[in-house]
Amino acid sequence: MRDFFCTINLDQEEVFRTQVVEKSLSPYFGEEFYFEIPRTFRWLSFYIYDKSVLQKDLRIGKVSIKKEDLCNYTGKENWFMLQPVDSNSEVQGKVHLELKLNELITDNGSVCQQLVVHIKECHGLPLINGQNCDPYATVSLVGPSRNDQKKTKVKKKTSNPQFNETFYFEVTRSSSYTKKSQFQVEEEDIEKLEVRVDLWNNGNLVQDIFLGEIKVPVKVLRNDSFQAWYLLQPRENGNKSSKTDDLGSLRLNICYTEDCVLPSEYYTSLRNLLLKSSDIQPISASAAYILSEVCRDKCDAVLPLVRLLLHHHKLVPFVAAVAELDLRDTQEANTIFRGNSLATRCVDEMMKIVGKHYLKVTLKPVIDEICESPKPCEIDPIKLREGDNVEINMENLRYYVDKVFREIVRSSISCPTLMCDVFYSLRHLAAKRFPNDPHVQYSAVSSFVFLRFFAVAVVSPHTFHLRPHHPDAQTSRTLTLISKAIQTLGSWGSLTKSKLSSFKETFMCEFFKTFQEEKFTESVKKFLDDVSSTESKEPSGVSEPIHLKEGEMYKRAQGRTRIGKKNFKKRWFCLTSREFTYHKQQDKEPIFTIPIKNILAVEKLDENSFNKKNMFQVLHGEKPLYIQANNCVEASEWIEALCRVTRCNQRRLSFYHPSAFLNGSWLCCKATAESTEGCARCTADVPADTQIEIDGDRETERIYSLFTINRSKLQKLEEACGSIAVYQGPRKEPDDYSNFTIEDSVATFHTLQQIIDTVEKLDESHEKYQKKRSSSAKYGSEENPIVL
Repeated sequence: MRDFFCTINLDQEEVFRTQVVEKSLSPYFGEEFYFEIPRTFRWLSFYIYDKSVLQKDLRIGKVSIKKEDLCNYTGKENWFMLQPVDSNSEVQGKVHLELKLNELITDNGSVCQQLVVHIKECHGLPLINGQNCDPYATVSLVGPSRNDQKKTKVKKKTSNPQFNETFYFEVTRSSSYTKKSQFQVEEEDIEKLEVRVDLWNNGNLVQDIFLGEIKVPVKVLRNDSFQAWYLLQPRENGNKSSKTDDLGSLRLNICYTEDCVLPSEYYTSLRNLLLKSSDIQPISASAAYILSEVCRDKCDAVLPLVRLLLHHHKLVPFVAAVAELDLRDTQEANTIFRGNSLATRCVDEMMKIVGKHYLKVTLKPVIDEICESPKPCEIDPIKLREGDNVEINMENLRYYVDKVFREIVRSSISCPTLMCDVFYSLRHLAAKRFPNDPHVQYSAVSSFVFLRFFAVAVVSPHTFHLRPHHPDAQTSRTLTLISKAIQTLGSWGSLTKSKLSSFKETFMCEFFKTFQEEKFTESVKKFLDDVSSTESKEPSGVSEPIHLKEGEMYKRAQGRTRIGKKNFKKRWFCLTSREFTYHKQQDKEPIFTIPIKNILAVEKLDENSFNKKNMFQVLHGEKPLYIQANNCVEASEWIEALCRVTRCNQRRLSFYHPSAFLNGSWLCCKATAESTEGCARCTADVPADTQIEIDGDRETERIYSLFTINRSKLQKLEEACGSIAVYQGPRKEPDDYSNFTIEDSVATFHTLQQIIDTVEKLDESHEKYQKKRSSSAKYGSEENPIVL
């Protein structure tokens, strides 16, 4: 049995890793990672590691999917066979070459052909042991009977080396004498020759590491000059092992989207059509509802839809309308809002977006206590370890449950107003639907706030950013038991004797016999009354700062030393709506603080400043603070968060230096005065909303893409509406449209025509943009970035 974990990589750069699953040969991770992709990439890879305490973690195998192939797997669950990890196949990056065949006249008057290889630069070479590599290139002219090789100089500590070296090869064959010229190249000889460029990391005292190669047949050159960027390829003998069955397989569910976001004015029609959805009668005839009907997975529709409606303050009336439709199909009060309908999914997504800070101020202190000073809480007799005392464990669990429950029922003052408004609507809709059940108004709210919000956050604190790292196995089990308890305590009326008999686990039934006290029920009732009230209350952000982001990164010493590894130190960074701080360790006092109002700009830092990747700079009143994130995704997230919270600062800079000030001058513009104004325009341009970070145009583009993907279903729904409108008798072929909700065929048909017309116009706009983009792109130029 082994201890496994899995990493997610863009090419070879690790961006996330799962928790360690101990003592298993069939580990179940069950984790979700959602992230923006901040740069171009070729492969999305997943590596399985065997965790080792004393030695280096062992890579068991990998799954690598080409960017172009991701669309074939998106939204589906697939088993992928693990492939062996071979250093000869682990390549990334590209090389810029210029190749040319010249005709030269020799001293004796004959003509020979000369191959000129100009290796200009490389981009995106991998990190070696977490550091920039020391690359060099070998350039070879290879044929059946020749292998002429030349070598560039080694470039130190860079993933983007600038070589700018030119090599000359005589393309000759002594045995091919003809009357024309002794050095004339015969056709069949050119067919067999190729230029090969290999990239290596200089190992100094250890073996050099292969970084990738490219091969170009000489025959494609003829007498032309040929210049292009080439993606580095693995060696032909890489991954030569054929015994892959022993490595096992990995089950993944990948959802990859790539959208080209046009300027805002292009989305006016579609945006207006979606925003007026809550005013459409019936709601099932609205554009937003139709979107959820045609998408194979409602989740695909809910994510961009909720964000767009939230951004334009239209979410509450829409949720109320779809919840009312949901309640019509609910026959029993005790099953209210328990399914995965459009209404419940919209509320779930809303709580995740607007409830981040609420969760942190409510649960983070007690979750930290449970994770950092864990007490044994196992009460299942089957899972008890030798020497454990079930009575003591039950006391420990009761202590934690009481503390978590107490924090929740006292937290109503911090509940975001938007959540309260939604809960208020749900409560009154439920009471209207079941007027004879006095408790349904409470269960309508508790089914969300306890079961789908607090209980889920307790069991998965890492997912909700309540903890920076995964808890260990014992702590995870404790959190699971606490989560079960919170679900039960929050379920209205669950502590009655009739409910105790319905527990699946006998040990949980015994545990809850100690909770049969009226004060728990009354506390839940008062809390639900408070969070479903529309009465004004203090905004949670006024009395205390909003916690936005935290994590471990490296910072450069500010002006103390310039050389050596000690110049960069690992620190714990924390960003709130008031200040940006770093600490020696998490939960320690800050050793450096920058008030948010003092931040003048936040920008990327060129790699050539310190030969380190993923660096950015925070410009404030003193020297710039230079920070290195652990990967490109993390760097992008920090820059975005810092830019958002400082967007309204009055003294923001318009220009900045993209490189550092070292050895008496700025590396970017060579200016010698440290106070010289920046030489590049600041790039940050983001909305000034620190709590809800939403790009309305991007969400509308995603919805357009979903309508485009499901165009056939739109047409099928349109045909169904026409069929119902024309033929009012019994439906002869209900299978054609029985899966759709059509309350008013005329209104639905009208909305569908508007959607199809709007989507077709956006099709034209995208087509024009793509033509313009493709005509302006040159072969061999840097790939134009696409908004992901």
